[in-house]
Amino acid sequence: MVDIVVPSPGESITEVTLGQWHKKDGDWVETDEVLVDIESDKATLEVRAPAAGVLRVKVKSGAEQKVGAQIAAIDTAAAKPSGGEVLAAAPAKAAAPAAESAAAPAAAGAAAGADGKKASSLAKKVAADKGVDLAKVAGSGTSGRIVMADVERAATAVQSIANPVKPVAPAPQVPVVVGGTRGMRREKMPKIRQRIAERLVDAQHTAAMLTTFNECDMTEVMRLRAEHKESFEKHHGVGLGFMSFFVKAACSALKRFPKVNAYIAGDEVEYHDYADVSIAVGTDRGLVVPVLRNAEGMTFAQIELAIRAFAAKARDGKLSVDEMTGGTFTITNGGIYGSLMSTPILNAPQSAILGMHSIKKRPIEDPRNPGQIALRPMMYLALSYDHRIIDGAEAVSFLVHIKDCIEKPERLLLD
Repeated sequence: MVDIVVPSPGESITEVTLGQWHKKDGDWVETDEVLVDIESDKATLEVRAPAAGVLRVKVKSGAEQKVGAQIAAIDTAAAKPSGGEVLAAAPAKAAAPAAESAAAPAAAGAAAGADGKKASSLAKKVAADKGVDLAKVAGSGTSGRIVMADVERAATAVQSIANPVKPVAPAPQVPVVVGGTRGMRREKMPKIRQRIAERLVDAQHTAAMLTTFNECDMTEVMRLRAEHKESFEKHHGVGLGFMSFFVKAACSALKRFPKVNAYIAGDEVEYHDYADVSIAVGTDRGLVVPVLRNAEGMTFAQIELAIRAFAAKARDGKLSVDEMTGGTFTITNGGIYGSLMSTPILNAPQSAILGMHSIKKRPIEDPRNPGQIALRPMMYLALSYDHRIIDGAEAVSFLVHIKDCIEKPERLLLD
């Protein structure tokens, strides 16, 4: 027997949640085949088979386990079944409850993905819960991987066909329930969501947080993108987005205002001569913030390629703890969800975070024709900062510097 234990996802992590098993108790597994996902408060990792043999599952999905705890074993002495047959599961033991083998056939079929399509563990769980056949779901993730959003869309489509919307009479003034019931459901908050909640509350309780706002004219950046979009993508293999402009502008501002790039460490201030910029990426499991290391030395293309890779990893739950640890400044773009203005919360122990928002045409004084009004593509910017280390004048000047870099992007090229 070869024991399978919970690996350590990172230095400070001691406990994880066992995710969906990709193989059942009694299945034959090959070396390096994915067996189960484990979820920590920072990342999701795959546990692979260290050897070929028959799998003996000892812990159910959803259980909390310590790092190093045994969750399964592989019987390497067992003979491989001929003709692709699956070995029958061994008699149930105390560590492998009978309920595991008595799962509903429909749910098991939905979670497995009969045609061999790859799916995230969360997508499999949701598919099993909602009775969605993964074989009929088109994946939008990397290499066609099925993610939770794909399953949700499939479930909604099935429900719409089965229950078409019918005209209803106007609702009465007073809510009335006649012969019906109201339901609610609860589900366990994922560890990463718990950790996000803890960090956000801690940031508000610890830091003297304040937010300053400004707006920037996106005309020149949009002109540059339109003019060089095709050649940039052809040469670098990635599109030219807005985020690379803001990362470069932030690096320029961080160099000029070093306190915005610093931490409070006890009664000391820890300064950094580099800019490790955290980029907030939304996933179906919550917000994650992978880090662009030494962003001050990256080109526009390198930034765009790194962000695209991070986004793909985030969707598939493949970001490592190291990739999300150690940023010195954060940029978040609520504009992709339609946000017009917000007050982003600090990503502790960082001292500041920049919020980007939707681009809307608004009437302003035309900078080319003073005294004249023109419609210009404008974006509101928000800088939340820790007032314990950053003065108001410094925060405002930092944001104005970013505004100037975006409105006159040639400054980014001339440093």
